[in-house]
Amino acid sequence: MDEKEYVLEKPIPPAPPANAPKAVKDAYEKHVKDDNQVSCVMLATMITELQKQHEDIKAHEMIVALRQLYQGQSRHERFLVSKALFSCKLSSGNPVGPHVPKMIGYITNLEKLGFSLQKELATDLILQSLPELYKGFIMNYMMHDLDKPLPKLLKMLQTA
Repeated sequence: MDEKEYVLEKPIPPAPPANAPKAVKDAYEKHVKDDNQVSCVMLATMITELQKQHEDIKAHEMIVALRQLYQGQSRHERFLVSKALFSCKLSSGNPVGPHVPKMIGYITNLEKLGFSLQKELATDLILQSLPELYKGFIMNYMMHDLDKPLPKLLKMLQTA
């Protein structure tokens, strides 16, 4: 199917005239055939309600409609996840064990939504979410310019 992805980005061109060269006619027929196959696969993977809404349209029109339908949901989900991530604060006396994996989960969710945080920014967010009790750890981490993967940072925090 990879070689047929073009039908999602390019609508089927108008049918060539009867006197068009064979290569033009063949390219048109291939586009129509590929579009039909891609449309069938797309419809087969949809829930019944979406199938009914999209059964009579071509693959390009279908993908445009689906993007419009779901793009707003993705933005809303990104907003909610980023809000949760940026508002994470560990209260004094609470264990760091559940806190950091929760933040890593938010970071991973943002990546799945297409908004990856650079590792340094993700680390900064985690360190900034910690209470004063971790001030010495944070200073040491910054002074030694440590650059650890987030799971390794969690292990270091748990032993601090």
